[in-house]
Amino acid sequence: MKTILAYGDSLTFGSNPEPGGARHAYEDRWPSVVETSLAGKARVIAEGLGGRTTAFDDFSAPADRNGVRVLPTLLDSHKPLDLVIIMLGTNDLKVYLNGTAFGAAMGMKRLVQIIKSHPYDPGMVVPQVIMVAPPLTVETTHADLHPMFAPRADEAKLFDFYYSRIARELDVGYFNAASVAVADPRDGVHLDPANTRAIGEGLAPLVKQTLGL
Repeated sequence: MKTILAYGDSLTFGSNPEPGGARHAYEDRWPSVVETSLAGKARVIAEGLGGRTTAFDDFSAPADRNGVRVLPTLLDSHKPLDLVIIMLGTNDLKVYLNGTAFGAAMGMKRLVQIIKSHPYDPGMVVPQVIMVAPPLTVETTHADLHPMFAPRADEAKLFDFYYSRIARELDVGYFNAASVAVADPRDGVHLDPANTRAIGEGLAPLVKQTLGL
């Protein structure tokens, strides 16, 4: 059986846009949808952390949100891995962090480099990689997320341009989640169950092709 690591933020965790809403049901989270589509041929380990960035520090939360710093530990704790799917970048756009799609793309590039160069055990396969550009943020009246993301809404539209270029440069798979999913206006960032499932459904054919399933 193949093993896939889904590395992301609250969209991978399954955060609900409803005020005070619980986490999405397990079967609605996009990593679960991908796993179901593979019909027992692979398992998907969901590593989603709210607020996680590609490569930038955010000391406003108790958890370490820097994706570059945490990834090597996860590559070791979940080895051997056949595929790593990375969907990050939304939190990089926060006005008090990096704030640009290009910066997020450079963070994604570093994450892919870490996966490709990690010191795996002798004879262990180097995981394949799929880069995923996240859904765009949308206008919202949310008291916190509006000032956090709205000033960078135009930057989010550049994810596809920069991410696809990096994916070609590094010869890894690429998927644009904005082509199938739209954020919920209740908070402008997170997804309802249908849009969360849509990411998994959209990714499934590429995952199957990548792993030869």
